[in-house]
Amino acid sequence: MLELSILGFLHEEPLHGYELKARLQALNGHIRPVSDGALYPAITRLVKAGSVEQHTEPGSGAAARRVLSLTDAGRAALMDRLREPKDVEISDGQRFFTLLAFLRFLPDPAGQAAVLRRRKAFLDTPSSFFHRDGEPMRAEEAPDPFRQGMLRIARATTAEERAWLDETIAALEDRA
Repeated sequence: MLELSILGFLHEEPLHGYELKARLQALNGHIRPVSDGALYPAITRLVKAGSVEQHTEPGSGAAARRVLSLTDAGRAALMDRLREPKDVEISDGQRFFTLLAFLRFLPDPAGQAAVLRRRKAFLDTPSSFFHRDGEPMRAEEAPDPFRQGMLRIARATTAEERAWLDETIAALEDRA
């Protein structure tokens, strides 16, 4: 997801490493901090793959800045990632939010709707954090108020997400 985020932010505009890291931190929040030890190797991989290019500009002070920009190959790679996300990018909530942050760059409303339909299909599959006798446990069946809270919050969040998905898919289908 780090590489997807890098490609997505560079699709918006060229950035130097510090600006890119700040945007990544804002997107991921405190849950998944981005270390230099993860960021700069990811940038190096993207440069080697021809997806990102870098050049040096004078800094506002004495130090020069390395500015990163997306290449045509990088744009194509981003579109491929958005058009055909991995299953885990659909099923994992944080990864799906990262995908959503850049899905607007996919130019085809039908392609956008297809990604959202995959998420909706995932949400429509019965699931739970807890199981009893092989079946998903509902909030009302949880043995304590803390698990009840987890399940109630998850149910409410999922209901709101389903409503948003239905509205957005319908709007995208009208545009397609």
